[in-house]
Amino acid sequence: MSSVPGPAPGPDFELASAFPEVAWLRRAAAVGDWAAIRQYHDSLPPGTDRAFFVRVLAEVDGVEHALRQQVAAVPHDVLALTVLGARLVEVGWGIRTAARAKDVSRDQFAAFHAHLRDAEQQLIRATALDPSYDAAWAERLNTARGLSLGQNETRRRYHRLARHHPHHFTGQARLLQTLCPKWGGSWDEAHGFARECLLTAPEGALNGGLVAEAHIEHWLDLGADDKRAEYLRQPHVHAELVEAAGRSVFHPSFARPYGWVTVQGCFAALFSLIGDTAQAAAHFRALGNLASDYPWSYLGKPAEAYVQHRDIANSALRGRR
Repeated sequence: MSSVPGPAPGPDFELASAFPEVAWLRRAAAVGDWAAIRQYHDSLPPGTDRAFFVRVLAEVDGVEHALRQQVAAVPHDVLALTVLGARLVEVGWGIRTAARAKDVSRDQFAAFHAHLRDAEQQLIRATALDPSYDAAWAERLNTARGLSLGQNETRRRYHRLARHHPHHFTGQARLLQTLCPKWGGSWDEAHGFARECLLTAPEGALNGGLVAEAHIEHWLDLGADDKRAEYLRQPHVHAELVEAAGRSVFHPSFARPYGWVTVQGCFAALFSLIGDTAQAAAHFRALGNLASDYPWSYLGKPAEAYVQHRDIANSALRGRR
């Protein structure tokens, strides 16, 4: 007697489900166990994207108070300066919100810029003390964008990062955002940079996900449903996504580094939107039920969008068997 399979589990947006150490880091930051945090940080293997680690700490409510005390006591503490800067950026963006500039009030902008200018001071000190520290330079790409310092300055900061970390995924993703038209760039620049990152990174690295990110940002920017559908129907879009996935998340040497859930989700979302359910289903299988807010928030309510597209892809796959 065959049993009817139950419904697939809902998506799990908890970062600690993909990276269990996140839960411990949050607890350590909440109680101000800076020695333990530093020991963990210093034990990370060479080549780790430490911007991810810093961002986890920066999202802990109230952590800035202990960090200011640490910086006052040890002014040359590069890690504390960087996390404090990242925290100030986090609070500032929370005040600004993700709304378009026309929908942000003057008071919101004033508070946002004040936080980012304070963050800049912390991060300038961090990069002066250690010019090779990836997380500080990656965070300075955020402040450059938020303070509208322009393409040239943003690229200068990226090149300082790339001098020591030529395939730094978080840094590349932040520069890519600045290269999009909504921040003063162009689609030629954004797509060109994403492809450059794909081709110059080692196969199996996360960088191929930037190709997907550029396409999903372009798709969103078109606004009207018919224009979005027309964009995704272009054969070169599909071909570029297949190539990028093959060189990154589907390459045999892919090792699921920090950020992989978001990248896999971008591929799943785009292949779903294109209607290539076989490709989409493969990415959903790789995810299990893991998810991140981006890109699914671009498609509606994140959990609902994830389930809708996953179920369509899986149903189509079962129908072909």
